[in-house]
Amino acid sequence: MKKNKDLQVVPKSFVLPFILVTSLFALWGFANAVTDPMVQAFKKVLELSNSQAAWVQTAFYGGYFCMALPAAMFMRKYSYKTGILIGLALYGIGALLFYPAATTELFWFFCLGLYILTFGLAFLETAANPYILAMGAKKTATQRLNLAQAFNPVGLIVGLLVAQQFVLKNLQSDDIENFSALDETSKLLVKTSDLMIIRNPYVILGIVILAVFVLFIVSKMPQSKDEGTMPKIGATFAALGKNKTYVFGVLAQICHTGCLIMCWTYIYQYAEAIGMDSVSAGYYQMAAFVIFTLGRAVGTYMLRFISSGRLLLYFALLGIGFTTGAILIHGMLGLYSLVGISFCMSLMFPTIYGMALGDLTEEQSKVGSAGLIMAIVGGALMPKLQAMMIDIGGKGVADTSIIGVPEVNISYVLPLLCFVYIGWYGNKARKRLLN
Repeated sequence: MKKNKDLQVVPKSFVLPFILVTSLFALWGFANAVTDPMVQAFKKVLELSNSQAAWVQTAFYGGYFCMALPAAMFMRKYSYKTGILIGLALYGIGALLFYPAATTELFWFFCLGLYILTFGLAFLETAANPYILAMGAKKTATQRLNLAQAFNPVGLIVGLLVAQQFVLKNLQSDDIENFSALDETSKLLVKTSDLMIIRNPYVILGIVILAVFVLFIVSKMPQSKDEGTMPKIGATFAALGKNKTYVFGVLAQICHTGCLIMCWTYIYQYAEAIGMDSVSAGYYQMAAFVIFTLGRAVGTYMLRFISSGRLLLYFALLGIGFTTGAILIHGMLGLYSLVGISFCMSLMFPTIYGMALGDLTEEQSKVGSAGLIMAIVGGALMPKLQAMMIDIGGKGVADTSIIGVPEVNISYVLPLLCFVYIGWYGNKARKRLLN
């Protein structure tokens, strides 16, 4: 029997479709990264509290939750390629909605655009992740998905560069020391200008996505449509519900996504608490993305020699250490600890995904993948809860002190709890104690 290191991760017959589908991982990484700084941008431009601005992430990640299961139901009948085309169309439409949103200057309209955009991302992730798993031997499936997911940080880095260089650096409301004190006419002019700046990268992104849509239409992709009679959906749900590795894997994915978005979104608020401006904070988020990319590469290589569950446990324990530092240390060292958390999170999404779907049939995987994509709702709920914790003392990020550190530091107890659960899941899966 061949060991993982002797098997081809991507068979030659799947190289071209693998490359095309892998490009999607970078595209949704771009959407994630360009949106994170918008929480801070909308907060300043529209004079929102931390919890009000958090509706950006609620809309963005809530779209995943609402559309993942319909996407899976759709792909029970149709091919992965069809699902990808639907996803690209919704992605493009949602991004282009930022044009009328900026014209009307309504915050809810921007949130609606993000909500529809992530309908598309739900289709893409529900299709692309299991499609990658199916492109070769089952024994190398988790390693193959980690390889594809390694291109997600490329999109993250490009998205953050765009947000930082073309949005945050050009916001007039961020340059004015006391924006709230301006008269209404001056404030309205600044608001109109800044919302147009926020609009531009999304509109350009929408045009790019529609071009990728055309590329997929003209490309030949291997079809993975089920032949013959599919099992009843009720039977599939029942089988998934009895699979503890899958059920606890969904919960682990909720924790991971919530942890990821909390650590990336509120790095700006954490930096603000130590007197750093948003543009400078963006460089630390960039460092976090680079470390995330490095961690993904290291983790993918280590999976050749260490089991998924064991490696997940090790990364979770390291994450607990870094998060504890971010909570208890106020200052640059605490910020360095926050950046270091990204290394620990890098391996988690594809590893949990592959472990949770590892023993499922293709039919179960199509439906089961929806549950794992719906778990991205952790990125909608947990940042909102963290924002409420940050707002305990007021709209600022360091209005009150708890155990000697600002409330923004204490809010990172939520990611800490997430790492504890993920470590537990990795350990149980490692010992095969879940089923």
